[in-house]
Amino acid sequence: MSKTKVAIIGSGNIGTDLMFKIARLSETLEVAALVGIDESSDGLARARRLGIATTHEGVAGLVRMAGFKDISLVFDATSASAHITNNQVLQAHGKLVIDLTPAAVGPFVVPSVNLAAQQDAGNFNMVTCGGQATIPIVAAVASVAHVAYAEIVASIASKSAGPGTRANIDEFTQTTARAIEKVGGAERGKAIIVLNPAEPPLVMRDTVYCLVDDEKADPDAIARAIEAAVAEVQSYVPGYRLKQKPQFERIGSNAPLHIAEMGRDFTGLKVSVFLEVEGAAHYLPAYAGNLDIMTSAAMRTGEMLTADRAKGEAA
Repeated sequence: MSKTKVAIIGSGNIGTDLMFKIARLSETLEVAALVGIDESSDGLARARRLGIATTHEGVAGLVRMAGFKDISLVFDATSASAHITNNQVLQAHGKLVIDLTPAAVGPFVVPSVNLAAQQDAGNFNMVTCGGQATIPIVAAVASVAHVAYAEIVASIASKSAGPGTRANIDEFTQTTARAIEKVGGAERGKAIIVLNPAEPPLVMRDTVYCLVDDEKADPDAIARAIEAAVAEVQSYVPGYRLKQKPQFERIGSNAPLHIAEMGRDFTGLKVSVFLEVEGAAHYLPAYAGNLDIMTSAAMRTGEMLTADRAKGEAA
């Protein structure tokens, strides 16, 4: 079976890791081009050694490449600001675009949660690393109970946060919070990111707090939904796991929680979930689980999109 040709814009850590991941693991995608803006970047050098076409002239260079017409799907691993221009150019040429920046031009996508509902879009936003790790958990809780408020804290190794990540901190928190609501199903969402300078570097850790104001909420049903969500994400991110069983705490009217973001006191069930994401170390160190979950989710999204569209064309 012939593979779908794809291009990756961005020859930094995320783009290069995605290139290796697709080359080693994907049975349906083939990297036809890696695009950067620094001719001496390590990513472009590695792509050339693998026999993959490269350009250091950005999206304009990609459009001029001889094989551009055969590329169906483009992954953008640049920055939120650069993606605006890249997407305009690619959409004008009828390319599907998967956005690994926090630009949020297209609909938010977490492949294990909502990709099927976004099939007709031309641009798919992969939210953020924190969103990919935590939104499946929020969505799992919301599938069996009403989530009045969800807060996530993503802690990543400082060494795994490159210039793009650091430049997009504000977009990270805002985009993740919006996606917690739109994709995760929480009434209100909040996101926090922590750059951990510990040595040796620690793997990505995520904490998810969900406040459930459903009197009929069943902790056992919530725990089962969470475990099923973790298993689904593990199917494409093997290093994704629970650090311990979900924790439950009843908040009574005698000692309510005041949640400023909700503008009111909360009583009900507090659900706490603690996650760890270890990278596959295809290109990046194993502690960079925050980058690995983004590239893994993007690859899964690309595979699902191209498979579904191939079925549609065949029909």
